[in-house]
Parts: sequence; C-alpha cells; structure tokens
Amino acid sequence: QGADSLYEADGIIRRSEENASQLFGSRMTLYSTEGSSLCIRAMLLTALKEGRKHGLAPVLLAGRNVHRTVLSAACLLDFDIEWLYGPGGSIAGVREKTDEIRTRLNGEFTGPYRINLCVDNVLSILPEAEEIRAALSGMDPKPFAVYLTSPDYLGGMADIGSAAKVCAEFGVPLLVDNAHGAYLRFLSPSLHPLSLGAQMCCDSAHKTLPALTGAAYLHAGGWPGLTVREVRENMALFGSTSPSYLTLASLDSVNALLSGDWPERLRGFCGQMEELKDRLQCAGWTLFGEEPMKLTLWASKAGRRGDELADLLREQGIECEFADPDFTVLMLAPGQEEDLLKIGDVLTSLPVQKALDRPPPPAVRGKKACSIREAMLAPSEAVPAEKALGRILAAPCVSCPPAVPILICGELVTKEAIDAFKYYGIRTLSVVREG
Repeated sequence: QGADSLYEADGIIRRSEENASQLFGSRMTLYSTEGSSLCIRAMLLTALKEGRKHGLAPVLLAGRNVHRTVLSAACLLDFDIEWLYGPGGSIAGVREKTDEIRTRLNGEFTGPYRINLCVDNVLSILPEAEEIRAALSGMDPKPFAVYLTSPDYLGGMADIGSAAKVCAEFGVPLLVDNAHGAYLRFLSPSLHPLSLGAQMCCDSAHKTLPALTGAAYLHAGGWPGLTVREVRENMALFGSTSPSYLTLASLDSVNALLSGDWPERLRGFCGQMEELKDRLQCAGWTLFGEEPMKLTLWASKAGRRGDELADLLREQGIECEFADPDFTVLMLAPGQEEDLLKIGDVLTSLPVQKALDRPPPPAVRGKKACSIREAMLAPSEAVPAEKALGRILAAPCVSCPPAVPILICGELVTKEAIDAFKYYGIRTLSVVREG
C-alpha cells in the first residue's frame, strides 16, 4: 500500500480523494497531476462510452470556446463536434444590454457581494440554454454530451443551471470545463457546475487554489451506474504512469485549507474585489465578465491596447495573467489585499482616453473540409497565414481571442479567417499538405 497508486488507488490517495469529494459535494472526485487536460480527455471518453450504451451519437455539441485539449480528444477518440456560437452567433457577437446590467448567473445571488458586467455591450460566445435547446431539437440521434467552457478566459460565465435543465430534458449529459472555477464551490451559494446540475466537470486546482502546477480534479455528479473504477481506467488511458507525488501532496494539503477558514476568507476577498471594480468603474474603466476573482479590463475602450496596458502594469510590479489587443486580465486570490489597493491606485492614476476605433474582426463560421481527426493526423506543413487561403487547417492555433479558436482543425482557411489571424498576431499556420 505505502504511497498508493493513482490509477489503482485503494489507500492514502483514495482517502484523500474521498475527502475532496465531500468538500466539493461530488459523488466521486479523482486527482490529476497533468492538469485539466487529462481530466477533459477522461471526461469525454467516459461520456462517449456511456453514450454508446444509450444509443447516443459519437458527436459532441460544444461551445466554440473550447480548450485545444477537446480537439486532441476528438482526434484520438474519433468523434465529431457540432458547434454552438453563442448569442451573438460569433466571436465578436455584440449583445445589447440596454434594459439592465444583469448577471447571467443562476438564480438569485444572495452572497455578501454582487457580481455585475459593468458594460453596455458584451462580446460573448457563451452558449445560452435556448441555443442548446434548438440544437438538441434538431439532432437525431442526440449527441453523447453537451460541453461548455465556463468560466472563460475573460471571466465570462455561462448559465450552467439553465443549460443543465435543457440537457436533462433531452437525456444528454452536461460536461463543463471549469478549469478556472475550482473556487466557485466555496461561494455562498455555490456556483460550481456540479451544484448547478452538470454530470461531470474538471477543475484546475493550480489556477485558483494554492496547489502546484498540474494539480486538478475530475468530478462526477449524478450519473447513474457510473463507477469510480471505470473513470479511473479512462484516466489511465491518457495519464502518465509516473504521476507527480509532490503534486498529489499539494492537492491533499488543499483539503486541509478548504476545511478551515479559507472559504470565509474567499467570500470576504470577493467583496473587496467588488469594491475595486466599483472604484475602477467610477474612474472610467470598462470591465468585462462576471467571474468574481478575475479582473478583466476592456483596454481598447479606455483608448489603449490590452498588451500595452499589461506592459505599463508590469513596470509597476503588477504581472497580468493575459493580454491581447483588446483586453488585459488579472487573476487574484485571498491574501492579496494589499495588491488590490496597489492595482486600484495604479489604474486610477492612468488617464482613460477615447476608445480606440478598432473593433475586433467579425467571427469566422468554420467551413468544414474534413474531420478533426483526418486533419490532425494528415501530413502537414507550416505556411504564412496570408498565403494559406483555401488550405485546410491541420493543427490548433494558440492565442486568441482567449481560448476561442478562429478556425478548427479540418476547416478551410478563408479571407475572413486570415484577417482575424492578422489581428491577433498569428503569422504562421499548420495546414494539411496538398497532394
């Protein structure tokens, strides 16, 4: 028994996972030392196997803002993906919010702080319940799962509760990439996907909890008949046989933290985050997203490029999580109370200028030429983006918009796509070799 074995756990690892399961309110929680990427592959394989038992199609219905791991899973497991483009129907779809600034969260929020968007228009590709309902109504047989990514990289949050209800109506499980939202379980009320009706989700502990890089959870909720053994076997198919015991130990230490006063400290810190957001609004900054622990500055609305704003903040000792031409993103955690004051002082000292007249390019609706698997396994070559017109994308392009692929492997490179690649600084593409 000794140190136990992650994928055959029956000792100290199993007991630690059971402790985590109780803390997160899940039927089962399994550890990953390879981040949420391993959890996503195992989650999709689990849903695919379960779907076959019930006559569901090897097709995933997914929001377009998926992590590239979903594409590699589609390649390895040989399933297709039907895409949901969100309320604007595009990456740059604009949703007017003239009536009120609303949360798009689930039910009434009764915590010690409020969450708001603070913007008149929102760039959003987060699928909503009615889009999911319409898509499921037109699919026969039904897909083996609906897959949402929430929170997204900019702090947008999908209405998981409403999506879960729609999925339940059609007998299709809801899977959620909650990599950025492990802490959501410990708000009051919980905004964690399992609490809101998802069948499975992954959390990256290393993103929002004090754990080593690679520490993550795979949670399963109400999925009749699914056993821990089956899920472990699915993780083992993709996981290393030499998992990091330092990372496992850090996950175990998080259990002790979550059993103590950290949740109370979290809720208090969220209140201070909201005060900072109010302060920045009053100073003329436009903020984006609903996620409590993420500060997303819509830099272009303040007359600045997001990456240039990140450089200015870096000069003041403030390191950002992410920046692109439009946004600058900061992620914070309890214990950074002094940092909140510094961020507020630095940003309010910067003059807010006239918004840049440079809107993001319109989104590209992919034109499928072949399957993801065919494209990713085909011989490929690197070509300059501007010379890739009419070629088939072979490999995922990193960068932006954050975690939102401009094109998916197997789709044709169009003029609109080339313009978007140029806007986001993507100069080289991997395309399927001709002939």
